[in-house]
Amino acid sequence: MLLEDFDYDLPEELIAQKPIEPRNASRLMVLDPAAKSIEHRRFYDLGEFLSPGDALILNDTRVLPARLHGRREPTGAHIEVFLLRRLDRDSWETLVRPGKKAQVGQVVCFSDELSAEVTAHTDFGGRIVKFRYEGVFEEILDRLGETPLPPYIHERLEDKERYQTVYCREEGSAAAPTAGLHFTKEQLAALEERGIQIGFVTLHVGLGTFRPVNVARIEEHKMHSEYYQLPEETAALIRRTKAAGRRVVAVGTTSIRTLESAAASDDMIEAKSGWTDIFIYPGYRFKIVDALVTNFHLPKSTLLMLISAFAGREFVLRAYAEAVRERYRFFSFGDAMFLTCRAPSDAEEGHFDSHHL
Repeated sequence: MLLEDFDYDLPEELIAQKPIEPRNASRLMVLDPAAKSIEHRRFYDLGEFLSPGDALILNDTRVLPARLHGRREPTGAHIEVFLLRRLDRDSWETLVRPGKKAQVGQVVCFSDELSAEVTAHTDFGGRIVKFRYEGVFEEILDRLGETPLPPYIHERLEDKERYQTVYCREEGSAAAPTAGLHFTKEQLAALEERGIQIGFVTLHVGLGTFRPVNVARIEEHKMHSEYYQLPEETAALIRRTKAAGRRVVAVGTTSIRTLESAAASDDMIEAKSGWTDIFIYPGYRFKIVDALVTNFHLPKSTLLMLISAFAGREFVLRAYAEAVRERYRFFSFGDAMFLTCRAPSDAEEGHFDSHHL
């Protein structure tokens, strides 16, 4: 399939710059891929489309305050270090700007209590750095680091917790699993009272989520690997849900990628952890996920390709065109979409060649 097949026109003013309050007051476009129907609601109405016994699977990752500003020694020139993933207790894979000045052996000072030395280059232009500090690294990072926002958000976020879900607990992401930003603690409690089961997975979102697809044929695109964890408690919940004939509802593309990476076969899943570079696009046959909560995604993005695999490309693009006409808010702080079921298998387009670890 061609990259151009996943393009659409989006007026810039529809890219949400700030979250709305309360979280679940955002709009909710409800799609039924089987009936090809579109309904316009609010996120606080989500429970009307869930049934007792359904399992709602949330990604509990927390965004790191991953952007650090420092000075190169001995010149004092400004340098920015962006944490990508932890390699061991003190060493991290990072992006450094300006990168040309960050050669092996370069020391960067962030404060009296934190410095780092560049120890190696990575194959994608990043740097491995080893931190030196006094005290607890996480506490220092929380004080000195900035929570990174997506490149299309230009306004300052006053409350940095608004770029975290209310249930985040496993620190490690470079970006938020944004479909979960709509939930309030009260709404989740109300869903549980109605018999909706809630389970957690962890996928630490990497910067690859913002990396554009630069190939004409999407099958040639290579995904960046991300770390995931599916605990036995959640795997057992999913097995019980499937056995009872209920739906597994993934909240966000990160949850869906975790579940499909861990799937052993149709409706079967075991506890698992590791690195995944699964790339889901039209033609993929889903093994676990029956319904999906998600946001509106960038044109030509791998996330839009995943949604198209789930609901059918033509139907998704028609829904996006309607969202533009109806002035929905797009991307991380924008509105939400609920896909009530998967598209019928005869609606799947293209040939799928999965590659994941």
